[in-house]
Amino acid sequence: MERRLELTPRLRAVASLVPRGARLADVGTDHAYLPVSLLLEGRIPGAIAADLRPGPLDRARDTARIYGCTDRISFRLCDGLTGIRPGEADAVSIAGMGGETIAAILSAAEWVKEKRLPLILQPMTAQPELRRWLTRNGYAILEEKLAQEGELIYVILSARAGESAPMGSAEEWAGRQFPGMDAPLRGAYLDHLLRKAGRALEGMARSRMGRELPGYHELEQVYEGLLEMKKEWEQWLR
Repeated sequence: MERRLELTPRLRAVASLVPRGARLADVGTDHAYLPVSLLLEGRIPGAIAADLRPGPLDRARDTARIYGCTDRISFRLCDGLTGIRPGEADAVSIAGMGGETIAAILSAAEWVKEKRLPLILQPMTAQPELRRWLTRNGYAILEEKLAQEGELIYVILSARAGESAPMGSAEEWAGRQFPGMDAPLRGAYLDHLLRKAGRALEGMARSRMGRELPGYHELEQVYEGLLEMKKEWEQWLR
């Protein structure tokens, strides 16, 4: 009987962006659910499972052993991509970390950009900072997907070295949108971002310095930009 490993919606969205036939380097692999699932489906021929801590890497080995994938996964105890050599992988996934941590990992591995490896990135926080870093450091964001688990909506980015037009401040928060894009969760995502920006503005306005606080007017621009994106999205849906 064929064995399968069912992924959460978040990891399923990450898996859907991994190129078929690629040797995957999964950074911050934890239980190695992503590479093991892709191996069981025949989507990839092999993988590197990397993690900073011994505990998660031991759990990754356990998962690979249970599903009979140990011979097709190389386990690396390393910080980011430091233990992976250029030429060992055809694609890189980094999921479940903060956006600034993901940017730092990529900054320390210029060979990823030089080889134009496909990147599948799932930032838990600092999504605007990660989008900004990518577009200002020689990467193009090719696709974005959204996945929901409970009340949380996760963002998954597909990127590769290449030219990219600058993003507006609201686009750095929400990603680019275009007519006909396949994004069932887009409206809910924009509502979430509007609430987040609105709460931040209200909190700043109540402080002693109020509107004079650094970043207040920039955040106002973000909020107005998100409102325009929401109106535009609703018009496209009519």
